[in-house]
Amino acid sequence: MQNPDFTAAHAASKTLDANDPLRDVAAQFTLPKGQIYLDGNSLGCMPKAALAAVGETMQNEWAQDLITSWNKAKWFDLPTAYGDILAPLIGADAGEVVISDTTSLNIYKAIFAGLSLRPDRHVIVAEASSFPTDLYMVEGVLASRTGLEMRLEQDGNILDLIDKDTAVVLLNHVDYRSGKICDVGKITRYAQQMGAVVIWDLCHSAGNMPIDLNKNNVDLAVGCTYKYLNGGPGSPAFNFAAKRHLTSIKQPLSGWWGHAQPFEFTTEFNADHSIRKFLCGTQPILSFRAMKAGLDIFSTLSITDIRAKSMALTSQFITLLAEFCPELELLSPRDAEKRGSQVSFAFHAAYPVVQALIERGVIGDFRMPNVMRFGFSPLYNSHADVASAVEIMHDILRNETWHAARFQTRAAVT
Repeated sequence: MQNPDFTAAHAASKTLDANDPLRDVAAQFTLPKGQIYLDGNSLGCMPKAALAAVGETMQNEWAQDLITSWNKAKWFDLPTAYGDILAPLIGADAGEVVISDTTSLNIYKAIFAGLSLRPDRHVIVAEASSFPTDLYMVEGVLASRTGLEMRLEQDGNILDLIDKDTAVVLLNHVDYRSGKICDVGKITRYAQQMGAVVIWDLCHSAGNMPIDLNKNNVDLAVGCTYKYLNGGPGSPAFNFAAKRHLTSIKQPLSGWWGHAQPFEFTTEFNADHSIRKFLCGTQPILSFRAMKAGLDIFSTLSITDIRAKSMALTSQFITLLAEFCPELELLSPRDAEKRGSQVSFAFHAAYPVVQALIERGVIGDFRMPNVMRFGFSPLYNSHADVASAVEIMHDILRNETWHAARFQTRAAVT
């Protein structure tokens, strides 16, 4: 029986959903019955068109046309052709985005690319709270070249660490734990005034808010396509490089796909002068086709509408949890303008509570040491999802069902 305390919340949600300009977009996704999926910040739901796209590639382009599809189906051009489709979502122009490889590899490329523009400098500035792979890639760069130094911002002002020795600043647009938004324009301007190159990690912002890379004169950026862009598990990541840098910039992974004339098969590497120089080796074509199905959904949507719904969903979630589950500590900014499309809470039993939620059909995730994260996709989440998720959370906390032994064992992926 529905908890009567939630009657008003459900009624309000029904009205909000009826007036939602994006209310019909969810029909383009495969959404498991009985689930409220609030983990789009880790893996987006599957577009229905992805099945047909991958099926066509397997049954015809691969099974029938085989190797001729590199030309006939233009497989070889997909990294830049699809990069041009993605570009408007992040405020870039055609020819500035290439899709390839993984986020980690692309961060490594971007750091070296930034260093290549500032060869007389030796400092890399990053956030201690950054997603760990960003810092691991910095460590790899430091290990491969002598004389480099990393400075980590520790709960202070990142601007204080940027000086005349700074070559590269690597920052996350949206913090992966808290959802806090970093000021792209302000930090980019200051860093460039100090002569540094700025790299923005867009993994938690691409697809859920406007990103104005060129308006903010951003140098370099990286991001993934499997979160809010709904590209599928392990779908390829992307690099952005401003056109002004393309002729002179260098990246370290000099694989044959980044060669100016790869099918000349010369013994020496000659880098392409376009954004293709960020490519390395052969790309996963099946993943590209699935990813394209996700990108296509955005072509008819307004990013302004997407952002407005994101803020509305997360605000509703925060408000209802504050009312019905006050024992949870909000870690995300309360001001919707200052947070991305996720909300995080601290709780001493965060992991088992998340497992109890999953058993009840509310899919979120856990991050060390005590963080529950909930990522809202404006494309397929509804206000009704929010009200129902809060009601289930309330029930789990009230009855302390998370104490059950089955919720205590930590899985490999949290």
